[in-house]
Amino acid sequence: MTDSPSTVVLCGASGYIGGYLRSYYEDRGIGVRTVGRGSSSDAPWSDHRGLVEVLNGSDLVVNLAGRSVSCRYNKANADAIMSSRIQTTAQLGRALAQAQNPPALWVNASTGTIYRDARDRSMSERDGELGSGFSVEVARSWERELFDADVSIRRVALRLSIVLGAGGGAINPIIDLARVGLGGRMGDGGQMFSWVHVDDVARTLDHLYATSDIAGPVNVATPFPVTNEVLMHQVRSALGRDHGVATPAWLLKLGARVIRTEPELVLKSRWVEPQVLTDSGFDFRYPTLEGALADIASRTRPGLLPVALG
Repeated sequence: MTDSPSTVVLCGASGYIGGYLRSYYEDRGIGVRTVGRGSSSDAPWSDHRGLVEVLNGSDLVVNLAGRSVSCRYNKANADAIMSSRIQTTAQLGRALAQAQNPPALWVNASTGTIYRDARDRSMSERDGELGSGFSVEVARSWERELFDADVSIRRVALRLSIVLGAGGGAINPIIDLARVGLGGRMGDGGQMFSWVHVDDVARTLDHLYATSDIAGPVNVATPFPVTNEVLMHQVRSALGRDHGVATPAWLLKLGARVIRTEPELVLKSRWVEPQVLTDSGFDFRYPTLEGALADIASRTRPGLLPVALG
């Protein structure tokens, strides 16, 4: 196996991260095949035989498929969030089991929110404590489906933190609040905010492919998380806003109902440590939030600062 793949299969390439990865690979002359629900995909999820054919002869498969979590967790949405992840991962496992020439590496998305609310210490892959609640159960079920698949392929669960980059926007409401003067701390502001630049997500995949002894869960987050208070201060600075009114937790919970999302997206303390990446020599291009926001601002129209949730 070479250090770089020749052909990558992207499942769920219609989202922000998937779209970025597609351009990232194509710009480097790497072949990209896609799996999705739309007719523009090389294979739809409904076509098992086509899925097997797309996987055959590829070097790397990256599965990002799953319904957005930016919604209220009512029964219908919760069922869709869970089933969209479990079913596609199970379908992928069955197809890989039948592929005569499968890829060397299967990377499946997961989430850093699998860990408990943490303010006392960071959560690494080796000593992190898993949390409880719906989001954690989704992540645990998602990873279980990946690692229980009956395939002889190296597998990695990509525990993504919040992904920042120009052009995406699952937590754009935070940016919108800062634009209208409400960019102060959220809650008490002490909750940790683990994040990663989208370019470092792509580079992480390169690193995982080239480092054949890495398998299992991998945290994808910069080594330098910040508190919510620092986050909001730096977002305001990037937007040229000097001040921002703080938003108490009770108002965030009320507002979350109005905009049909969950308050845990901003109130849960995510302190994720990328121990596997750092121990294996990965070098983050954007280790600090200030540098990441500066890069995003340089690629975006003045006054806009999109952010995406991975």
